[in-house]
Order: sequence, then structure tokens, then C-alpha cells
Amino acid sequence: QNRRNCIMQHMITDVTARYPRLNSTYKFDTYDNKSVKCDPLDDGAAYEMSFVMSDDKAKELHNLCMEAYKNASALDVKRKWPDKPSMLPYKRNDDGEVIGKCKLKGAYGGDKTQPPKQVDAARNKLADDFMLTTGSKCNVAVVVVPYNTGSINGVSLRLRAVQVLELAEMQGQDDPFTAVSGGFTASATTLSKPEVDDPFAMAASAPAPSALMDDEIPF
Repeated sequence: QNRRNCIMQHMITDVTARYPRLNSTYKFDTYDNKSVKCDPLDDGAAYEMSFVMSDDKAKELHNLCMEAYKNASALDVKRKWPDKPSMLPYKRNDDGEVIGKCKLKGAYGGDKTQPPKQVDAARNKLADDFMLTTGSKCNVAVVVVPYNTGSINGVSLRLRAVQVLELAEMQGQDDPFTAVSGGFTASATTLSKPEVDDPFAMAASAPAPSALMDDEIPF
């Protein structure tokens, strides 16, 4: 119960997607030196994406991460937590952009996870294999999770869902997509069945459902 009190779901709005890999689980292939599609049960398999956010959004996320970490430290009577987390899910690059990163493992405890939910601007659910592109404008729903194993500690963002506001053209290959003025709206062929659980109908920050908190280290 204490751990649940430290984990919050949060929505980061108006970000720009970077290298999203949400249409399948991927893992890093050392031979090819790149991420490749893989089975969700493979070691290192995950759905993941990076994103560029404004300084204001970054400050809001930073405050939430620090609050979650502080609360976890106060509630954990089994181990000592450093005063500050050693790892955070965002950083400023050499160009001055604040880059966040979120991830969802392909499986927890041997059970495959549901792919991150993807919806269009009208909150219509997209198919699980929908291909989000780098440069797309979106809202990202994440779960903010503090952790401390004794050897490593920090805060991570577990990817929950993405709302596509503007879809960027795919780079380097033929692109079947076009950006729609006024907000991305999916065609019937890209839609999936609606679900009751819709993070984009909730407040920006709220307690996370217990189903999202199955593991000790959320990356």
C-alpha cells in the first residue's frame, strides 16, 4: 500500500515525439547496433519513446518526480534512500532541448503487457500496430515510479498511452500518412475497439491503477 501512495499517473501535454517504438516491442541488437523488433518475452523487450517538452512542462514533471521520490523514501522502512535520485527520466541536450524518455517492458513476471494505448485527437483508439512517427505532436500519459534496489535508485516514467495531435511524415520511406489541419483524426481502418480506461479523460496527475505497479524496477 505504501508503494502505491508514491506512484502517480501524469499527463505531459504538447510534446514532440522522438524515435517512438510503440507498434511492437523492440530490443537493442548489439550486432546491428540498433533497436530491432522482438517478441515481448525477449530479454530487454519494451515499448518506448523519447519526447521533447517545454521548460514549463519539464519543471512540472521534475517537481512531481521529486515529490514521488521523497514520499517513497519516507515510507520505505527497509532501506536507506539517498537524499536525491541518481537517475531521472529526462535531461537537457546540447541544443538546449529537454528530452524525456518513457518505457513499458514487454512483460512483467512472464506475463505479456498490453501495448501502450494510442488514440487520435478525438480520443478514438488506434490499432496496437499504429506507427507513430518522429516529429509528431502528442500528449503522453505516463506513470511516475520511484525505485531503489539498494544498488540503483531514481525515478522512471512507465509509458501508458499516447494521444496523437499531429502526425508527422515518416522519414526515409514512403509515407501513407498525412497531417490533418486542426488535429489528427484516424480513419476507420486505423481504429481499434473503444475501451473504458481512457487516461486522456482524467486529471493531469492522479493515483495510478494497481495494475500498473507490478514490478519493482519499471524500466
